[in-house]
Amino acid sequence: MQVLGISGSMRLEGNTTQLIRIILSECTQAGIETEFISLADKDIRPCRGCESCKIEKTCANMDDDWPAIIEKVLACEVLILGGPTYYYDINGHLKNFIDRTYSLYHDRRLSGKIAVGVTCNADKGGNRALQTIEGFFSSHEFSYFGGVSGKGYLPGEVLQDAHAVKRAHEIGKKIVKFLRPSD
Repeated sequence: MQVLGISGSMRLEGNTTQLIRIILSECTQAGIETEFISLADKDIRPCRGCESCKIEKTCANMDDDWPAIIEKVLACEVLILGGPTYYYDINGHLKNFIDRTYSLYHDRRLSGKIAVGVTCNADKGGNRALQTIEGFFSSHEFSYFGGVSGKGYLPGEVLQDAHAVKRAHEIGKKIVKFLRPSD
């Protein structure tokens, strides 16, 4: 698939998901293949810090949902990665997902992919959470197409954040222009 959206929110249809779906909808409307994955119902265990991935070139902790999801990340051209803001940073579930990609870092297996970051927050910390996602992208040498940080607490409230919704549409159109330059 060309564009993969992953929400690290524990709310299946929370605000992070809403913004990611706006970006994906721009791509889908242009005939670009997309897929959405929520980590809410997935078992993503933390990195054990065993360092065996330096030798084995894969994560030793393969008995959860991470391996199947990371295969889709490796196959996509554009990754949209989003998470809610908990205590001024991304939530722990998304951080577990990111930490496990250390196993791909040694051979730069994610390098060159296009990336978009998405965060949502109730009041503050969205920019800091976005910086964490951007740091992940930078360390893996993604090409960064930008990010969006929206405000909203209850599911769906982010749709009232006109700036965030507009930015999500803009990023979606930017992805379309990149993947379909002749359109």
